[in-house]
Amino acid sequence: MPPLRWQACLFITINAVALSMLLFDAPVGASERPEAVKQLGELLTGFGDSAWLICISILLFFQGRAGYKLLKTARSKAQALYVSWIGAYLFTTVVFSGLLANLLKRAIGRARPDHFHDYGMFSFTPFSGHAAFESFPSGHSTTVGAFFAAFALLFPRYRIPFIACAIWLAMTRVMVGAHYPSDVIAGLALGGWFSLLTAIVYARCGLLFKLAPDGWPLAKRLFPDMEKPGAL
Repeated sequence: MPPLRWQACLFITINAVALSMLLFDAPVGASERPEAVKQLGELLTGFGDSAWLICISILLFFQGRAGYKLLKTARSKAQALYVSWIGAYLFTTVVFSGLLANLLKRAIGRARPDHFHDYGMFSFTPFSGHAAFESFPSGHSTTVGAFFAAFALLFPRYRIPFIACAIWLAMTRVMVGAHYPSDVIAGLALGGWFSLLTAIVYARCGLLFKLAPDGWPLAKRLFPDMEKPGAL
């Protein structure tokens, strides 16, 4: 792991989850969201579903592979291969971070906000086998965090819009009453960390990323014009 940065990020993450759990989870569980907020959440929350994100990553991978086979120039082939590895990276982060989140939420067994009045916000039933006790961490938020963190690492120039999108889509899980704020924060952090670790592994394999002197993964650029929007 990169020195210094990960300790600070982990410290911030733990404190953000703890403070959110102590200050915000109870009010969210005890109250009803306004109807307009629910409708907005229902409208946007589907974008955090892993199925279509996985489809995008698979499409990028096979499109890149097909381009590598069909295109003639070395430059075009290199760009197509680059796109295919982006698809592979996104697939790795989304799928495996989602599997990890699902394992954790079943092992932790936290009751969802719908059951706040019955069990409270600190009710844990590990491996209950019931979706009502699979709140922490949020699987949707983990997927969203992994997907947009991956793009932020690949295209750091646009990291602020990517972060904003991740926060908005993750918080829709609170809007629809499916998760507590701390579930969402934990999921975003888990997805982001997973993308970072996966990028480091790819960098050590010489794919997509290179390691900076401090160990942080930096996206490789095949050609200068690939920095421009739409070059891919």
